[in-house]
Amino acid sequence: MPKDFTPVDAAELTRALIRCPSVTPTEGGALVVLAELLEKAGFACTRVDRNGTPNLYARWGAKAHAKTFGFNGHTDVVPVGDVAAWTADPFGAEIRDGLIWGRGATDMKSGVAAFAAAAVDFVTNTPPDGAVVLAITGDEEGDATDGTVALLDWMEAEGEKMSLCIVGEPTCPAKLGDMMKIGRRGSMNAHFVVKGVQGHSAYPHRAKNPLPAMARLMDRLASHELDKGTDHFDASTLAVVTIDTGNPASNVIPAQCKGTVNIRFNDLHSGASLTAWLEAEAAKVAKEFDVQVEMKIKISGESFLTPPGALSELVSKAVEAETGMVPVMSTTGGTSDARFVKSHCPVVEFGLVGNFMHQVDERVPVAEVHALKAIYGRMLRDYFA
Repeated sequence: MPKDFTPVDAAELTRALIRCPSVTPTEGGALVVLAELLEKAGFACTRVDRNGTPNLYARWGAKAHAKTFGFNGHTDVVPVGDVAAWTADPFGAEIRDGLIWGRGATDMKSGVAAFAAAAVDFVTNTPPDGAVVLAITGDEEGDATDGTVALLDWMEAEGEKMSLCIVGEPTCPAKLGDMMKIGRRGSMNAHFVVKGVQGHSAYPHRAKNPLPAMARLMDRLASHELDKGTDHFDASTLAVVTIDTGNPASNVIPAQCKGTVNIRFNDLHSGASLTAWLEAEAAKVAKEFDVQVEMKIKISGESFLTPPGALSELVSKAVEAETGMVPVMSTTGGTSDARFVKSHCPVVEFGLVGNFMHQVDERVPVAEVHALKAIYGRMLRDYFA
């Protein structure tokens, strides 16, 4: 250990990042703070901005080394909402009652800070025979089209490679250490427009009402059992999230009606297979009611699974050593940028308890930030041991 070495304080780094108002897609100075810290420890840092989206790639060690430990995270945050409802400055990073308060405290500036602190300490104290990579985006909370995707595109073009990757999203439902994510369900939205013929409600035979057709379509979709679940996934779900006509008149049959469903699907399905099913159901209703049904699909991500193995074991052993708990391997929750990383290398998500993410008065226990740094540090040591 270098004589003048001072460990990086993960809690203070979290506070420094919170003070950067990096609401998507604004960088806010967060990536600058990270780059300055990492460069001092010998990381080669490259900004990989694309279409106005800020991204940072930092590597310590040889390019594309056969043993390259990767970390993916984001420094962008959701808007603060009603500032008057906060009891703390959303970007003040106040410490009160053993908690750090501010937007991004949980999701996920603390996770980024914990890994960055662990990585700097690790390469400074025990330089490994290998490489450590941080791929940090400023576009996870937005459309995510030019964030981690841009980083991965750049890495492929430059010959950069991670052997494995930890995504630092909050994963624990109750206590730090109780859950890791080894996969995620896919997510897609289907937007329907049923087009009929407007007319007077007293003369329905002269009109072509799109509403019964939309109601029938939505009912058929929502009533259909997609599956009963798989070994690692719960049953897929379909939720009707809106049906709209925008019709203020009670004596007018509207010309069209819009509806949207959201599907969270497991590894029995793909975006393509579900799209084909939706198209078939829409065609049936269009024929039955003699209306037009248009559909637009947006697939946010396909389902994926990193089968239990070396990476999940690495995470599990580190978590158990530091917390005494063996994390449950789960695929629950929404989507994350792991859906992009999975095509590059094996990926597992592990991070803090997510109780306060996106809330007014978002906050994180100081002690848990330090504990997360210790877990990440042990993962690094065990991987390169």
